[in-house]
Amino acid sequence: MKRGIIWDLDGTLWDSSTPVRDAWNAWMERHGFDRRFTREQMRGYCGKTLEQIAALVFPDVPEAERNARVYGCCDLENEFLAERGGILYPQERQVLCRLAEQYHMSIVSNCGQGYIEAYLTAHHMWPLFDDRENAVNTGMGKAENIRLVMERNGLDCAVYVGDTQGDWQAATRAGAVFVHAAYGFGQAPEAEWRIASLTELPAVLERIFS
Repeated sequence: MKRGIIWDLDGTLWDSSTPVRDAWNAWMERHGFDRRFTREQMRGYCGKTLEQIAALVFPDVPEAERNARVYGCCDLENEFLAERGGILYPQERQVLCRLAEQYHMSIVSNCGQGYIEAYLTAHHMWPLFDDRENAVNTGMGKAENIRLVMERNGLDCAVYVGDTQGDWQAATRAGAVFVHAAYGFGQAPEAEWRIASLTELPAVLERIFS
């Protein structure tokens, strides 16, 4: 039986809110817009698609224009993140290295192109992950992308690790077991499995896969 762990990114594998805020504010300044963002606002956008974020940030701007602005911000944030990285969680590398020896590892996020790659580059994580997928690349939601990754990698059983109720809903729809990263940004009150830190995950996975 081929077993896999599929990861959410924001609030689960890193906190990128500070460099993302800096990138978005820099893009706004370069293009003459008065809008500025806080770290807390950037955290609140996590888990949403870029189109959803654009509608929240620029509700009075025509759709094509507001989407173009957010895509521009994202291009700059990828540059910032690849250089600076984000904040990782305690003992993250040690846990990921251990799990990569036992399980197929993937990342599925609602982010845009280049965002997952910025995490992998900045923190030298490329060797630990076998696959990745994002909403912009496929035009599909998180549930569909989780299912896509499961199918194309031949996973008989998969766990999705995420930090929000939306992650729980997506994993459930995709047929994956959900583990709530309770140390992250959101809540998932219906989750059967939860961890308070990444160091708890190996033992939880053993129970799930047994």
